[in-house]
Amino acid sequence: MTVAGEKKLREELQHLKAVVRPSISAAIAEARAHGDLRENAEYHAAREQQSFCEGRITEIERKLADSEVIDITRIPHSGKVIFGATVTLFNLETEEKVKYRIVGEDEANVSAGRISVVSPIARAVMGRHEGDEIVVRAPAGEIEYEIDSVEHV
Repeated sequence: MTVAGEKKLREELQHLKAVVRPSISAAIAEARAHGDLRENAEYHAAREQQSFCEGRITEIERKLADSEVIDITRIPHSGKVIFGATVTLFNLETEEKVKYRIVGEDEANVSAGRISVVSPIARAVMGRHEGDEIVVRAPAGEIEYEIDSVEHV
């Protein structure tokens, strides 16, 4: 994952542990004070929220433990497309340029210009160099691009 992706996950983890978890515990305590737990909808809803929260905490901790953080700015620029690089592609048919940053699956957001390393475009450009022509096999058909530039930002 990228440095930004790790930071975002760590912030979410901190928020879940410091804000969400205590508020759920307070909601459970308040619902218990209302009496019979078998028919207490507030209690069951709070327990369900607690289960979701604890599951998300476990998932984030696992991802952070299993991931390798790559700081693209520390890797010497070679013109080769690698994980974390920002790639500008020139569509050979429409003559339009598009710019994407290649990130991990959890960080992907196409509207923000971040594509997953397993997306068709990323798979087509990985390992290629500036000036190379590539063909992306997308659901809409084949699209031909030229790799205009590769940045380490």
